[in-house]
Amino acid sequence: MIRTGKKFSKPEMSRVINGDTVLKEEEKPAEKKRLDLMMVEIYKSYNRSTLQKFIEEGFVTVDGELAKKPNQKFLDGVKIELKVPEELKNADIQPEILFENDEVLVVNKPAGLLSEPRGEFCPERTLADFGLICHRLDRDTSGVMILAKSPKVQSYLKRQFLNRTVHKTYFAIVEGRPKLDEARIDLPIIRDLKRPTTFRVDANGKESETYYRVLKTNGDLSLVELRPTTGRTHQLRVHMKYLGHPILGDVVYGNPDERLFLHAGRLEINLPDGEKRVFEAKLPEEFEVKLNNAGASEITVKQG
Repeated sequence: MIRTGKKFSKPEMSRVINGDTVLKEEEKPAEKKRLDLMMVEIYKSYNRSTLQKFIEEGFVTVDGELAKKPNQKFLDGVKIELKVPEELKNADIQPEILFENDEVLVVNKPAGLLSEPRGEFCPERTLADFGLICHRLDRDTSGVMILAKSPKVQSYLKRQFLNRTVHKTYFAIVEGRPKLDEARIDLPIIRDLKRPTTFRVDANGKESETYYRVLKTNGDLSLVELRPTTGRTHQLRVHMKYLGHPILGDVVYGNPDERLFLHAGRLEINLPDGEKRVFEAKLPEEFEVKLNNAGASEITVKQG
């Protein structure tokens, strides 16, 4: 007997390999698809980025089970349901009003509140729900913000921020004690391509200038006053990190704590009527608690 090759247990597969027949279409294994791509075909009023956020926020179920990630794959025929909550997160937040007239609203933004929505859908209340945004503070930064009540006033105020005629003062608790109690930081900042949502000091970056002054310290922690003359994204956080004294609670550039200890304490700006005004938001209670718990007897106030 002459052996012509390996014996197949399934004769029909042998015929396929020999070219005598082909598999029928229905016999081919069905391909799974990414969940976000499947949803794009179903929910055409939302873009893919928004649908991905819905999945990540826990608004999507597949066959009754909570979806975990946008790149999960499923076969056609599964039941996909999107349930966007009607009530926004942080719906009960009411920023402290520092000043208000017919043209502007000045508030003390609490830490944790976004300045404005991200993307076409934002499942939480933002400061933009209270007025027109003229400048921004990071979500985790608290302090003074000025809102406009009309597009005309918004344009007037935004020009001042763009032209750097606005004077801003921040207060931060940083790790350790800076070598100099008072200094000017002149370090250009550029986006970190390895971590696109962050920034770093780089000679090829944009001009960035910050003045700082140590107000209180016990050696391990210091309360510093920060006065930026430029408005780069994350500028204060990047500058203090570069000096080796990251802002306490900074989950991006430092070590996470109960909150980011950065507060916009003072804002000097011209109102639409031409009057120059200074608005202040007192230091949050948690700043004082943190400093006192660090050892009040060891903390000294810088003189002069």
